[in-house]
Amino acid sequence: MPRILLTGKNGQVGRELQRSLAPLGDLLALGRQEADLEDFAALESAITDAAPQVIVNAAAYTAVDAAETDRAAAHRVNAEAVNVIARLAARRDAWLVHYSTDYVFDGSSTAPYRESDPPAPQNVYGESKLGGELAVRESGCRHLLIRTSWVYGAGGGSFMRAILRLAAERDTLEVVVDQTGAPTAAELVAGVTARCLQRILGEPALAATASGTYHLTARGSTTRHGFARYLVAEAIRLGARLKTTPDRVIPVPGSRYATAARRPASSLLDTERLRTTFGVTLPDWQADVRKVLSALVA
Repeated sequence: MPRILLTGKNGQVGRELQRSLAPLGDLLALGRQEADLEDFAALESAITDAAPQVIVNAAAYTAVDAAETDRAAAHRVNAEAVNVIARLAARRDAWLVHYSTDYVFDGSSTAPYRESDPPAPQNVYGESKLGGELAVRESGCRHLLIRTSWVYGAGGGSFMRAILRLAAERDTLEVVVDQTGAPTAAELVAGVTARCLQRILGEPALAATASGTYHLTARGSTTRHGFARYLVAEAIRLGARLKTTPDRVIPVPGSRYATAARRPASSLLDTERLRTTFGVTLPDWQADVRKVLSALVA
């Protein structure tokens, strides 16, 4: 069985990856204490000692607004540390799975972004994640570079949990209506990752051609406002006691809220390459929202 090294085990996706990757091999899951991406020497030592055949890097600097004034830290974790990981993967001839984001694009497209569309990040976080992408490609390692967006889960500080908390405290909510995307469950990201790796590890012909960039999100689209309204309606249906009702989720323009980092108006990603290459089926975004909410509200 292959040795699989997972970094970022305590993040939203990392927690789900621990479950999805375990059946594939000998899994070693590391958190920040065991593999701090800001300590390159310790990071290199952890990877060298583990001697993995597969590295899955789910660790990242994700504080989008803070990155605007903490540029060095964002680039150190999202670009420079990824360069260390990718070069070690190349040296070992190990597969690397690394996650990126729709924020590498400017969000102005009227169509879902394809993997080949030119990046144009509009904030420091997006710049740092693009730096990580370039490091992976330039290293020459075999890789799955997976871009996703609007990731949520049952744990952590996701949009879902924030909306449910606020809806329990307030009579009305104002939510941005001019940002569009596909809410994507951390469980879906982890499950599809495992499926892709399973096929790569078991099918040499696919492994010979599969290295590259892929987009992974749930099917369909909505606005931040539409997502919040759906969350409130479904949570109430499942028995949650909320002060806010769906009709009291008020649409507002993004300009209403001043944020340090610019957000893309469109976060839609074209997933055809992933679906075609690995034969995966992606659910409508509402299906996983209902599933995660059921666990939260129960």
